[in-house]
Amino acid sequence: MKAARYFDRGDIRIEDIPEPTVRPGTVGIDVAYCGICGTDLHEYLDGPIFVPPAGHPHPVSGESAPVTLGHEMSGVVYAVGDGVEGLKPGDRVVVEPYILRPDVDTSENNPTYHISPDMNFIGLGGRGGGLAEKVVVERRWVHPVGDVPLDQAALIEPLSVGYHAFQRSGAKAGDFALVGGAGPIGLLTCAVLKAMGVEVAVTELSPLRRQKALDTKVADHVIDPAASDVAEEVRRLTGGKGADVAFEATSVNVVLDTLLDAVRPGGVITVISIWGKPASLDMQKLVLKEVDLRGTIAYVNSHPQTIKLVQEGRIDLAPFITKTIGLDDLVTEGFETLIHHNETAVKILVDPHS
Repeated sequence: MKAARYFDRGDIRIEDIPEPTVRPGTVGIDVAYCGICGTDLHEYLDGPIFVPPAGHPHPVSGESAPVTLGHEMSGVVYAVGDGVEGLKPGDRVVVEPYILRPDVDTSENNPTYHISPDMNFIGLGGRGGGLAEKVVVERRWVHPVGDVPLDQAALIEPLSVGYHAFQRSGAKAGDFALVGGAGPIGLLTCAVLKAMGVEVAVTELSPLRRQKALDTKVADHVIDPAASDVAEEVRRLTGGKGADVAFEATSVNVVLDTLLDAVRPGGVITVISIWGKPASLDMQKLVLKEVDLRGTIAYVNSHPQTIKLVQEGRIDLAPFITKTIGLDDLVTEGFETLIHHNETAVKILVDPHS
């Protein structure tokens, strides 16, 4: 089968590799769509980061580069291994793409399995990936999506990132949230916040991304930081109070500084983005305003609730899909667009069979 294989920084190749084997306790999935994630771009530009370098296998997967990429995937079950319950061939599913030690409790009783030692991701740390025609994963990571269209279902994984960030922030209906950055994760976080009854403002330099936030109705207010003082505008919108919660989705220091100014005393800033370098922080502002600064990574027991939001029609994922490409065009039409013209695209999907 065809697959996108990551060898090293700047080196992704489309190759023919053997189809994976369905073993006891695993599920074979015919991949329908796979999104290109910002993490994939980081690997291409600056990696290997999550990808284990050649000759240095991951302690759980046992694999190192080259590995198959892709962790934002949807597809149809084509086979189930012995002992698998609750799924059958023909079911439409998404993958919660974790690689964890086999003894980690991944039930609802463990709210920290996503930050257990040696955590990695399918499609980065080995075990196949969604940028291939087929993938085989453990049953515990497969979630049925019912009648959710499979192209939209490929966005369930990044939407779950936004859902977990919402949970980490402690936001509730009636709160005012400021989201820093209207890229894919920023927009999807906005979508979750709106679905949960939060008033949402987003600050974004790109006019195209600001318009997308308005067109999709995931933001009540959009602010151009080049034309307005964001903190002053937020205070105007909140009667002088400031934002109850804020979300950093850019890994840009000036955005973090802006959120610190715009959040109310006692407010919460949740950092979603992956930072490739250390950030600076005005600790005096943090202290004098008693601001809570929180990190968030990926998701934990988030997929079922996120899928339900989509099934109930509270979030429409269709407007966030920019285009669909084939595997052969992954780098030229996918990565290069998102690296050099990222303001023109939200989510680019790959159809591995195209």
